[in-house]
Amino acid sequence: MKLLHKNNLFCWSQFDDDRNIDFHSYLWVRREGNVVFDPLPLTVHDEKHLNSLGKVSHIIISNSDHIRDSEKLAKLTGAKIYGPVGEKDCFPIQCAEWLEETKGFIKGLDVYCLNGSKTEGELAFVIEGETLITGDLIRAHSGGKLCILPEAKLQDSDKAKKSVRRLASIPGIKAVLPGDGWPIFCNGKQVLSELLASI
Repeated sequence: MKLLHKNNLFCWSQFDDDRNIDFHSYLWVRREGNVVFDPLPLTVHDEKHLNSLGKVSHIIISNSDHIRDSEKLAKLTGAKIYGPVGEKDCFPIQCAEWLEETKGFIKGLDVYCLNGSKTEGELAFVIEGETLITGDLIRAHSGGKLCILPEAKLQDSDKAKKSVRRLASIPGIKAVLPGDGWPIFCNGKQVLSELLASI
């Protein structure tokens, strides 16, 4: 796994040939139990690294298209799986709990529900007040610049743009870590504002 912009954040990745971008999974290391977001399959190297960083307590899925290897990781680690409440009635796997928008779901983690994306109630997350993790709606197909899903894939373009506006209004965002594409490690607030202006 790769160390990111803070010493308690890591990711592992998988290149997607169709889109020519990396897909990412993120790990937040915390004393009370580590949190994994949208887990991809692990290589042997990454599994050893994951285990060396302590127990995984939470596996959080942003949307049903990012289930990826969640069930296997849950069996491997004993962690509980958490999914978006908006997809509760049709989610393809069992979750221990369904997440709604909430501040401080666990200490240091705020959960945001998005509207208008390609799945109902897609989740985004803010870690320690300054790192935004996104699932599908906000992505980055080129370095240093964010974009959103193509309009044809959105359930409702106006609602999706309103969701982006809400995320862009969160104070203190320094980094944006999308599930799909290039991470933004600094000037996150500015890059979100540039995204908002572009849509």
